[in-house]
Amino acid sequence: MIVDHSSFAVMVTQLPESISVSKFKATCLAVMEEVRRSGRSIVITKRGVPIAELVPPTSGTRGAEWMGSMADTFEIVGDIVSPIMDPDEWEALSE
Repeated sequence: MIVDHSSFAVMVTQLPESISVSKFKATCLAVMEEVRRSGRSIVITKRGVPIAELVPPTSGTRGAEWMGSMADTFEIVGDIVSPIMDPDEWEALSE
């Protein structure tokens, strides 16, 4: 069975307010992109019962903001490149 998910992107331009879990599983990348693009959330249902809600990202969650956010929060002490013990003591090399 061949599934072409790219053709589904045309069909998803008008997302319903809810989608079955099986349909979401088959087309999740296209559905996630449409939620991101449109800014509208969608409820994922299993047998008609809501099990999850896919919401678009908030405007403050951009990758550039977290880059460097941990700068100057820790200090490297000692040698982090060399092995912690002498290679002659390695059990794997003794055989």
